[in-house]
Amino acid sequence: MNRTIELAPDFSVPRIITGLWQIADIERKEGTVDPAHTAAHLAPYVTAGLNTFDMADHYGSSEIVAGMFKKKHPGGDQVQLFTKWVPKPGSISKNDVRDAVQHALNRMQVSTIDLLQFHAWRYSNPSWLNGMFFLEELKEEGLIKHLGVTNLDTIHLKMLLDSGIQVVTNQVCHSLIDQRAMGKLRTICVNYGVRLLAFGTLAGGFLTDKWLDRPEPKIEELKTWSEMKYKRFIDASGGWDKFQNLLNSCRSIADKHQVSIANIAARYVLDNPAVASIIVGARPGKSEHIKDNLRILKIVFDDEDRQIIQDAQSQLDPIPGDCGDEYRYPPFLTASGDLSHHLNEMPFPYEPIQKDEHRSQVFSGTSWEGYAGYCRAVREGNRILVSGTTATHEDKMIGGNDPASQTHFVIDKIQGAIESLGGTLDDVVRTRIYVHYIEDWEPIARAHGERFRMIQPANTLVQANLIGDGYKVEIESEAVVR
Repeated sequence: MNRTIELAPDFSVPRIITGLWQIADIERKEGTVDPAHTAAHLAPYVTAGLNTFDMADHYGSSEIVAGMFKKKHPGGDQVQLFTKWVPKPGSISKNDVRDAVQHALNRMQVSTIDLLQFHAWRYSNPSWLNGMFFLEELKEEGLIKHLGVTNLDTIHLKMLLDSGIQVVTNQVCHSLIDQRAMGKLRTICVNYGVRLLAFGTLAGGFLTDKWLDRPEPKIEELKTWSEMKYKRFIDASGGWDKFQNLLNSCRSIADKHQVSIANIAARYVLDNPAVASIIVGARPGKSEHIKDNLRILKIVFDDEDRQIIQDAQSQLDPIPGDCGDEYRYPPFLTASGDLSHHLNEMPFPYEPIQKDEHRSQVFSGTSWEGYAGYCRAVREGNRILVSGTTATHEDKMIGGNDPASQTHFVIDKIQGAIESLGGTLDDVVRTRIYVHYIEDWEPIARAHGERFRMIQPANTLVQANLIGDGYKVEIESEAVVR
């Protein structure tokens, strides 16, 4: 297997990227690391051809450490630095985006970021799209070379691409345990030319020989955030016995190829045609597995190997939802089992306005609301009525010419309005769908079905001449808050 893969004409990455999230875990226990001392420990990775480091604004001092290596060490000019921006939930302004990018540039001591990856907390708050549009502007300025996203699900990755934002990567959790990236997301990535950067491929170290035939640990016995997080994935996939069966299956294949269980687990993810690279965590100065990791690139599975793995996977329970859902919906498969170590609060998508003791309303900020004299949604008692909603966000149409992407954004706006007035999408009892072109009815209906399949409100779909160029669909809804 080639050691690198081309993601764009001027952009190639190694198949194995070194993740520096464990610096945050080290600092949680030991205090801030010495940047110069820690940077020196990155040299063996670069010498081995692993010249790309993945970081984030919340990975402790990782940006500082990697930036110092790039600036001061031999071979630093060949190093690529990938980082993430994970903003607080709520509104995102152009200044917020510029400040965040400049902060990362300063920490890494560079003039441009090789890959900036954005994380959205809540799709029902359309401000996440502002973040992407503003990042695109900074890319055009030259402060960012390439844009990526992290933990974006299939629906919203496609919506972003259909809206004209060109991202090259989506970083998601993907392992032998977590096969969500083998579904619809893989298809969208292949069709649109986006590649996945896979993290969690070793499940925080659980998919290694260390845990083979070991008794099940208790959460309080686990030593790192990663172990706490991925033990929840093991539980969600059916429990310890099924996990041990998977490990033993991997051990039999590893014996055949004379490699480690970790090598087998990583190689399987790399064989996903949508995956560009796997991200393997490092603890600089504490432990390294460079030689073992490079063996991954030499493994070639035969049909028997793949069948053994698939037989063991078939006994696992699927991880619920789509990629990234572990940060947005229960069950929260995070280190703490909720979002408490990430967030202090989750503000409303739209600010509710109390009209009197019975009535409150929200506005989404479109120009039409002002001159036509209506609000996005109104709550009277326990009823929430949402106005006819199109794929309008400020001065932009979201979803491009794709009827399904427009529909999903419309439902996001409806969800945001209902949440801001104290309800949830589960409270919806009726939707009315108006399509401009009757030939678009099926992708629009399917998108509605994808979002409301478990809610099943009363529904009407009719053809209508919609106001505004390019709009494919308009939806209004009613909810009863119980």
